[in-house]
Amino acid sequence: MKKSYSLPSYLAGAVAARAGDEMSGPALMLAGFALAGSATDASMLLAGITISATVGGPVLGALLDRAARPGRLLAGALVIYAAGLGTILVGLSRLPFTVTVLIAVVTGLLGPALSGGWTSQLPEVVHGDRLLRANTFDSMTFSVASLAGPALAGGTAETLGAPTAVVVSATLITLALPAAWMLPTRPGGARDAQTTPLISDLAAGMRIIVGKPALARATLTSVIACIAQGMLTACVPLLGKHALGGAGRGAMLLSCTAVSALVATAVLARFPRSAAPDTIIWAGALVQAVALALATWSQPVVLIVAAAILGIGEGPQLAAMFAIRHREAPERLRGQIFTTGASLKITGFALGAAVAGPIVVWSLPGALALAASVAALAALAFFTIPARTRLGPHAAAGSSAVSTASSGPVSRRGGGT
Repeated sequence: MKKSYSLPSYLAGAVAARAGDEMSGPALMLAGFALAGSATDASMLLAGITISATVGGPVLGALLDRAARPGRLLAGALVIYAAGLGTILVGLSRLPFTVTVLIAVVTGLLGPALSGGWTSQLPEVVHGDRLLRANTFDSMTFSVASLAGPALAGGTAETLGAPTAVVVSATLITLALPAAWMLPTRPGGARDAQTTPLISDLAAGMRIIVGKPALARATLTSVIACIAQGMLTACVPLLGKHALGGAGRGAMLLSCTAVSALVATAVLARFPRSAAPDTIIWAGALVQAVALALATWSQPVVLIVAAAILGIGEGPQLAAMFAIRHREAPERLRGQIFTTGASLKITGFALGAAVAGPIVVWSLPGALALAASVAALAALAFFTIPARTRLGPHAAAGSSAVSTASSGPVSRRGGGT
């Protein structure tokens, strides 16, 4: 590790960027609901800023892998993303809504920079045996962000208004700029990566994700589960309004989920070999299905219990996803695979929010029931891809990676790497 850049600097930047990211989703939902006056418009705004991540994630990851100064590229992405949030806010009151959604789509291209983009740079900050411990701390930043982001969004919206919540989220992202800009350089690795065309690297990364059964099954299941999570988020404003006494209070449910995810993954860290990561992936989807079905009752106490159960499914599932990617991804393409995986999950989340928006206006319990069905489908999807090879010596490494990542990263927008 270079003396000029420390792990605390990396972690401080990661917390600021990810907290701003986690705050931006609920803040935009609440701002759209407040200024546009429609749950459908609010969900379309959220879908717009997340759905384009499928395109942006792989390209951004490949560019970071090839860059001699990846921190400069990452910092630029953060600036544009924060500026995009401000432009969206202005557009809600001054531009046609279609134009505002288009701005959100363009901004969303850089969304994976705040999740997978940071994690892909960690091996440049610490090396050797210290990397395992650093991964644990990096995972914790997702939990901190998932706790702080929705709570800040809801609290700021309640006290200062939903538009102010968007401003605060953009400010948090901006605070991460110094840590991103000063990330260590990687001249040797960048020269090696630049010997092949960018399109070749993109194709190679996708071949790894699709071609390795364990990685393909885990990716498919987690993406479908994120569709269900997006549906739930689209329901949050009305859940808050009808059951908790205010639209802004609905975002507090997301923090409740983050708390239970942190506890569940901490327990998993104590018993890292209690279950294989591959098993946790599909079992976590089933737990989420149960929680979403319970939420259809829309009673305050039941909603809190459902949010807690949801975190029990989400936290260990995301930690297991970390383990499988570390186990299956080649080192040269690891950054791209992490950002691509993050972008696929973000896009799944966006599709869920877009689908649930019109449904929640018609029936809130119906939208939640549909989300529960999608989460159950995610568990079944795991078994549609046969495991053509048995887990060999890498299985132990996978279990170790669960322990490493099991501090409980959980991203409401699917952005956890």
